[in-house]
Amino acid sequence: MHNFANILDYHAAQRPDAVAVVQDEGHLTVRELHERVNRLASGLAELGVERGDVVGLLLYNRPEFLELVYAVNRIGAVFLPLNYRLSEDEWQYILDHARARVIVTEPDFVEAVDRIASGLTGLAHRISVDAEAPASPWASYEQLLAQHRGAFVEPAEVEQEDLQRLMYTSGTTSRPKGVCISYGNLQAKNLAHIVHFGLTSADTTLVCGPLYHVGGLDMPALGVLYAGGKVVLQRKFDAEGTLRAIQDQRVTNLWLAPAMVNAVLEVPDREAYDTTSVRFVLGGGEKTPEPVLRRIMTAFPNAWFADAYGLTETVSGDTFLDRAHCLTKLGSVGRPVPHTRVRIVDDTGQEAATGELGEITLRGPKVFAGYWRDEKATAAALKNGWFHTGDIGHVDEDGFLYIDDRKKDMIVSGGENIATPEVERVLYEHPAVLEAAVVGLAHPRWGEVPRAFVVFRPGAKAEPAELREFCQARLAKFKVPTHFHVVDELPRTPSGKVLKRNLRDLPTELQA
Repeated sequence: MHNFANILDYHAAQRPDAVAVVQDEGHLTVRELHERVNRLASGLAELGVERGDVVGLLLYNRPEFLELVYAVNRIGAVFLPLNYRLSEDEWQYILDHARARVIVTEPDFVEAVDRIASGLTGLAHRISVDAEAPASPWASYEQLLAQHRGAFVEPAEVEQEDLQRLMYTSGTTSRPKGVCISYGNLQAKNLAHIVHFGLTSADTTLVCGPLYHVGGLDMPALGVLYAGGKVVLQRKFDAEGTLRAIQDQRVTNLWLAPAMVNAVLEVPDREAYDTTSVRFVLGGGEKTPEPVLRRIMTAFPNAWFADAYGLTETVSGDTFLDRAHCLTKLGSVGRPVPHTRVRIVDDTGQEAATGELGEITLRGPKVFAGYWRDEKATAAALKNGWFHTGDIGHVDEDGFLYIDDRKKDMIVSGGENIATPEVERVLYEHPAVLEAAVVGLAHPRWGEVPRAFVVFRPGAKAEPAELREFCQARLAKFKVPTHFHVVDELPRTPSGKVLKRNLRDLPTELQA
């Protein structure tokens, strides 16, 4: 049987008193989690939720999110995590496109759900985790559990290809696409991460990224729960709170998006916190500049920074930089996890030579089967058994992958290709620069020229002329940005990737 919910039964029998989930001062043992999941599954079934039905989760990080993952899967239904940062229009589109039958949310979002509910023809039930009983048509999460005390629901029989969840991409296209993640995809991901990182019941994962994203949910939280370990939840990311949780809970691993890495490194009294329990930090979302990598390794003295490459379509974590090469292969995102293949192809679809740039394609049991109700997008992404990511990279002679750019972010200036991370890496080396992003700017002669956006460190600054001179000493002339813009922050997707399309749309009259 491939149902993810089965693993909770195993751990409840083997180690019922072990702590499974922690948030703030509260915690759930494996036995308590198992009991609540069964009561919830029974309640959802009584409401009419059946195999294949979609249940939307619009929640901050909280234990109920994980309870729902297990309970929804237990009855063979499909959970749909929603990005709580989206607009009401975006929630409505996703819920309607997914044909969600149930929405579970918390008080912050109840009114918004009420406003969009009339446009959701398939929505049958609204459930709130509010401590107080909500008014009709809302049902109470806790009352639902209370009404099914002592219940046990046999996990549904599922096949590897059956849908475990739907996750909508973060909107780098005009509308987000629903990624169909199967039980086989999740199982392959969990086992690959368990093997690669040696995850055991002794591991404790801190989830400070949102659970609606594969970074928070899968890097490697669900894998750690699968192995019998503990998950510590941070409701919303807080840099100092992250360091405090690491110290108090003896956290062994965590995933940090690029902006989160920077925030943790900038905590004024960072050295006062004990981070020696951490054995690895997962990164990814964009190429991590070398100066930042070295600072991370100083901040977590017993850990290595497992710079990663992965996508929602592969349940995250396709390649990781291993401990043995974290210094000798700086700048790489490592080699593939078990049963995952990486191939670089040119514009004709032929495999590129070692070291040559091309599109990154992936193959293996972690790779999704397609997009929900979107045959055109599925056909464009999946060709001859390979997932075409749209990312540009190369593989060295030792099989290590390097991310050079997004396919659409490559700048072509006067016939020369400019990989924007190369320019960004140099900007990150400037002592005043906290973050940097480079995009192409249309030019009548060269076609495109580089344009840089920088965020300065608190209390630091530099003039554009100084930044230009700094780049000129380290880059070919055609790679030096022609415009430098100072911004308070870079626009990012929930996974931490810079939204370069937003930067391209900004006027050139910005402060420079």
